[in-house]
Amino acid sequence: MSAPLYQLKAEFFKTLGHPVRIRVLELLSEREHAVSEMLPEVGIEPAYLSQQLAVLRRANLVVTRREGSAVHYALVSPQVAKLLAVARDILSGVLAGQAELLADLRAAEPADAPGKR
Repeated sequence: MSAPLYQLKAEFFKTLGHPVRIRVLELLSEREHAVSEMLPEVGIEPAYLSQQLAVLRRANLVVTRREGSAVHYALVSPQVAKLLAVARDILSGVLAGQAELLADLRAAEPADAPGKR
């Protein structure tokens, strides 16, 4: 018996649940990158980047292509880039709502409250 769809989705989002993997996917949303191009962008050790890329490969989110000694990575599907864009839109809305709430809270503070400038 196969796993329920919600369980597969949870595993998928767990795979995405790491800042380095998100950063790599963002880079690959722009274009294919060689590992050497990604290293300065993500700012981690090569071995650690390789581990994170392996996770993305096992999840079938990225594909590789070898050119000489360089390994190039690309997204398996443009849908991954769309997912990241939707996440950015959702976060923008959440953060805008929090900024509005903070502004409302600050406006409601009494003038002589500690920390009031």
